[in-house]
Amino acid sequence: MDTKQPGLNFWQIWNVSFGFLGVQFGFALQNANVSRILSDLGADLHSLSLFWLVAPIMGLIIQPIVGAASDRTWNRLGRRRPYILAGAIAAAIGMVLMPNAPLFVALMTPMIFGAIMLALMDASFNICFQPFRSLVSDMVPPRQRNIGYSVQSLLINIGAVIGSILPFLLTNVIGLENTAQLGEVAPSVMWAFYIGATVLLGSVIWTVVRTKEYAPKEYNYYKDVADEPMPDTKQSMGQRFKGFLKLVVNMPTTMKQLAVVQFFSWFSLYIMWVYTTPAITQHIWNVDKKWFDPDYLSTLAVIPQEIVLAKGAAGDWVGILFAAYSVFAAVFSVFLARLADKFGRKLVYSLSLLAGGLGYVSFLIFQDLTPTNVDLLITEVTVPLGAVKLLLPMVGIGIAWAAILAMPYAMLAGALPPQKTGVYMGIFNFTVAVPQIVAGLFSGLILSAVFDNEAKYIIVVAGVSMIAGALAVFFVKEPDQPVTVHE
Repeated sequence: MDTKQPGLNFWQIWNVSFGFLGVQFGFALQNANVSRILSDLGADLHSLSLFWLVAPIMGLIIQPIVGAASDRTWNRLGRRRPYILAGAIAAAIGMVLMPNAPLFVALMTPMIFGAIMLALMDASFNICFQPFRSLVSDMVPPRQRNIGYSVQSLLINIGAVIGSILPFLLTNVIGLENTAQLGEVAPSVMWAFYIGATVLLGSVIWTVVRTKEYAPKEYNYYKDVADEPMPDTKQSMGQRFKGFLKLVVNMPTTMKQLAVVQFFSWFSLYIMWVYTTPAITQHIWNVDKKWFDPDYLSTLAVIPQEIVLAKGAAGDWVGILFAAYSVFAAVFSVFLARLADKFGRKLVYSLSLLAGGLGYVSFLIFQDLTPTNVDLLITEVTVPLGAVKLLLPMVGIGIAWAAILAMPYAMLAGALPPQKTGVYMGIFNFTVAVPQIVAGLFSGLILSAVFDNEAKYIIVVAGVSMIAGALAVFFVKEPDQPVTVHE
């Protein structure tokens, strides 16, 4: 049991993770709207998954590099905070530029410019993500690890709720236009990205200002690490790469076992983020798959207004659904630490993934085209009844998302050597990036070759994968048992 490192009060734990609210705000805007933006700019269903490969590739490259660098960094801002701040600034720039892709047509096609801005945003988000994970591990003592990562999950989901629903609010409350012809971006989406950039930067600055990291001697004392000279920063690239490969080969057993769970979980999430918009548009709004084919669209002088309106309404409703699963995740996050303390992390983690998998599979049974008036308190909208029924699967998906954000990191943190936490958290991101790369390479092929571009069926594939992840949890051996702390 750790006794050296002082415990943190609730607001100290809150401040450590508060910047993640803004980072996830931006990430949620990206997840809910990038497929919509790229489709409007000219991408077909098959190529959508390939464009989205930018995200995991950026994570695969950047997070280990940033993790290793932050392990070696001690300056006036601290150890992790310099990278968090730099990533937030770059992400904000990308968020402002991406929806303005049509303005840069003189330099390159809008779709290519949009893809480049997606790469910039993802690279920047990854620069933020990894140090934030390590910051919690650095600052929160092991006995508070469950609550620390649960608060982080709560803040992530608060940001995700607001980010997901923002374009809908701007359309239905403020009155901004939510439709766009081919080669354009809807005004509601543009302004959502501007607001997201502001929130991201502001919340990260809050964490940077309100959190004081431990000095090297304090950190080493609290983590039982012998005072050592800083690593040789003049090593050749070959030496560094050799050392990195050694770390990968010798990664803790718990990390290897969690990697299997992560593969099935993130394979599912990638499919959801890429294909929910076309799946909902086709399955719930009854828009034929031909309206997602750029070759067919190029033969038309103008896209029929009813198709434009249906795509806009479906895109907005995807924001509502993503906000809904984030709300359910945020609520579940409040209870997650207590449940993990009482029943064990593995059981809670496994049942959470099972709930998510069943949620994905159930997408098939909720088609109902009956127009229904929905009172969302802030506004009323008319949508197909099937769209409303899809809120039910979001409960299970939200439970799974909350667990994915917290449980693997809580289980892993106790298995990592403190002096290598940053680099190992970066290496652990391989288990997030690789399954997304696999999904990006093959999900589009599966969709076109097996399901004839009927996007609802690829969502079912995501459900089967998530259920496999739930089973894989039981093969993970934790290095220690959590210490229960009652506030």
